[in-house]
Amino acid sequence: MTLRQTIETGLRQNPDVALARFDEEKARQAIRVARGPFSPRVTVGSGLAYSDGFPLSIEGSAPSIVQGQAAQYIFNRPQSYAVAQAREDARGASLTVASKRDEVAYRIATLYLDAERAARIGALARKDTESQEKVLESIRAQVAEGRALPLAEKTAMYNLARTRQIADGLEDEQETAETSLAIGLGFPAEDRVRPIEEERTAPQLPQSEEQAIQTALESNKDLRRLESQVVAKELERRGERASRLPRVDLVAQYGLFAKFNNYQEFFQRFQRNNGQIGVSFQLPLLLGTGVSAQVAQTDADISHLKLELTSTRNRLTADLQQSFRAVKRAGTASEVSRLDLEVAREQLSVTLAQMQEGRATMRQVEEARIVENQKWIAFYDAQYAVEKARWNVLRLTGELVAQLDPPR
Repeated sequence: MTLRQTIETGLRQNPDVALARFDEEKARQAIRVARGPFSPRVTVGSGLAYSDGFPLSIEGSAPSIVQGQAAQYIFNRPQSYAVAQAREDARGASLTVASKRDEVAYRIATLYLDAERAARIGALARKDTESQEKVLESIRAQVAEGRALPLAEKTAMYNLARTRQIADGLEDEQETAETSLAIGLGFPAEDRVRPIEEERTAPQLPQSEEQAIQTALESNKDLRRLESQVVAKELERRGERASRLPRVDLVAQYGLFAKFNNYQEFFQRFQRNNGQIGVSFQLPLLLGTGVSAQVAQTDADISHLKLELTSTRNRLTADLQQSFRAVKRAGTASEVSRLDLEVAREQLSVTLAQMQEGRATMRQVEEARIVENQKWIAFYDAQYAVEKARWNVLRLTGELVAQLDPPR
């Protein structure tokens, strides 16, 4: 897959994103749960019973063949604030999903770069192994002819063994990164996702460090999520304080009576169908210390969240400043490694020309190839560091997914 394909697939299939979406759906349904008491709730059943003597009540209702009850909140400020809090929690859950998408996109991009780096450098390490084998053969021939010391052969054997060790380690690193990438995309652990060699443009950064910090403070999902939590807690506090306000409920009841319950014997007039509708009015007078304690707890939660919000802003600013410095350092290192690579390539060309003129040996050519491969490795490492540092800046500003613009 290409880098864009891996991120698009990961945002669709990654388990962490899917779990965050489930929490978001749960938060949306919590709004309906909170609004439920403001809709009529009607129950129908039977209180059928035989009466011996005065008809007593069963669960607060007179014995009846069929009975029905209905209730609905008309005015209930604590529950109204609970609905508003549920809406804010749902908004916070949506921000959590967006934050998780940014986090997963950055993690997948990093795994992709790891796998790509291991594949590239592994191929160079295998070329190094081939060159070291040729150097060892050349030195062994010189030792046999008495033109080189046995120490040179041992040194060449050590260099070959070390190069093979590096190549094997890079192969293992590539397999691990490709497996981790497959798991990050929601595939089984038996699968492997291999990066495609492609020419990619470097991720575009904000024009300046100050602009990046401003963008992050305005759009960073973690900050927005914390702000949403503060708003939800403030609504919770208002709801707790509103428990002192009166409450008005709509109530209705119906009962189908039977004569075998002796109503006609104890009441002046018997009526089979009976019903009533009205409102229930409740005015809290003494609420005890529980309400004030709940408000105090909520105030402490709000202060905690505000302190966490300030700390997150400061940490985000510091991380962005450090990330911009990392981008600058990586860019300088990349330029140095590029120039060093050009020198090594030019030296290899000179050595090849000298070999054609008979002024250089095959051993010298292979040693020059080894040096060139090492410079290529350093160059790829520098490029890897530059791209990873740029993706990190975009992750902090919240523009990583937007720049890739995958389908939602």
